[in-house]
Amino acid sequence: MHSRRSFVLGAGGAAVSLMAGKASANRRIQVAVLGVHGRGTDHIRGFNNLPDAEVVMLCDPDGDLLKTRAEQFETKYQRKVQTEQDLRKVFDNKSIDAVSIATPNHWHALAAIWACQAGKDVYVEKPGAHNIYEGRKLIEATHRYNRIVQHGVQLRSSEAIKEAVALMRKGAIGNVYMARGLVFRWRPSVGHHGNEPAPGYLNWDIWQGPAQARPFTRALVHYNWHWHWDYGNGDVGNQGIHETDMCMWGLGVGLPTHITSMGGKFLWDDDKETPETLTSVYHYPDEKKIIQFEVRPWCTNLEGGVGVGNIFYGSEGYLAINGYDSYEVFLGEKREPGPKRKAGGDHYANFIKAVESRNSSDLDGPVETAHLASALAHLGNISYRLGRQLHFDPATEHFVGDEEADRMLTRQYRPPYVVPQNV
Repeated sequence: MHSRRSFVLGAGGAAVSLMAGKASANRRIQVAVLGVHGRGTDHIRGFNNLPDAEVVMLCDPDGDLLKTRAEQFETKYQRKVQTEQDLRKVFDNKSIDAVSIATPNHWHALAAIWACQAGKDVYVEKPGAHNIYEGRKLIEATHRYNRIVQHGVQLRSSEAIKEAVALMRKGAIGNVYMARGLVFRWRPSVGHHGNEPAPGYLNWDIWQGPAQARPFTRALVHYNWHWHWDYGNGDVGNQGIHETDMCMWGLGVGLPTHITSMGGKFLWDDDKETPETLTSVYHYPDEKKIIQFEVRPWCTNLEGGVGVGNIFYGSEGYLAINGYDSYEVFLGEKREPGPKRKAGGDHYANFIKAVESRNSSDLDGPVETAHLASALAHLGNISYRLGRQLHFDPATEHFVGDEEADRMLTRQYRPPYVVPQNV
């Protein structure tokens, strides 16, 4: 039964799926949360706080963690929740209207594509895809199956951040020519961990999913997979996706044509593969704009009062975005205070609104932004890994005359966990 998503539904399957996932007028949207270690706990709380949605299923390949979360759920919400270790069984469950994906990065796009094929709407954590190829395929699946897909970047629903972008469009800081993304997080050593037999409570095959099989190691499960290329994308592809998205949104640009990225591991001798420190520059020569992105671990200073966020530079001043829900403007040579505001929003509620309306234009973080924000991070990582500047064609989403770089646009998939050419 599951092999049908390995993986193309026929035209008949697409037609049937158009109405699946839309709750009837007299019941709440039934949500399954995939991945319940970290961000998944916020997904559970976020959807259960809404009047028109409820979490009815939890899914995680870690059976012990799943049992713990189910017990916590019952204690907090005074009702039982269904559990599954295999996400494919969630997609087969016709009572599920939407899935909320908080798995490791390497599962995001494939889980979202399978959900679309099964007629489910999707809230997918950042990054929307583990590589650039997957992001484009996720867009194709979203539109082919007429699904609602929201990217989990909360600042897109912040009233203050929307106001900040509108002010820049109106010229509040003049001609906006540069954006900086900042991710200064306290990231200690993760130590060294050898291989060992996978614990019986963990479905290690499903956890690895699209990645090539390898022995189990506690260097990966449950959080430090972020620092390994097969599963994560470093901090630029972790916390940084909020900021890559914000850079592009604020500047009003798509993908760049020139990318340079340098960095490395300068502090810790540990299991991390991804760089601790990374500086990336994305150049838009035709638009006379540039993005600078900084990832720093451990001891560092704030810049413009920002440690995690964005700074936009214009001919008349700069605008600082600190976190997910506030901005402040400084004008002129003396940095005179300008407009500022702190006001959040509910990204989960925005998703449910679009699920009910069946109108993707209601989404604050539609699938196209998921692809672009993720792709910007991936471009920087590819430049870092190859150790040279890259020239990219945004129209074709390939590098210019560079087969070595093009090979890094995708990955070698492990059947049956494959993102196909034809979704």
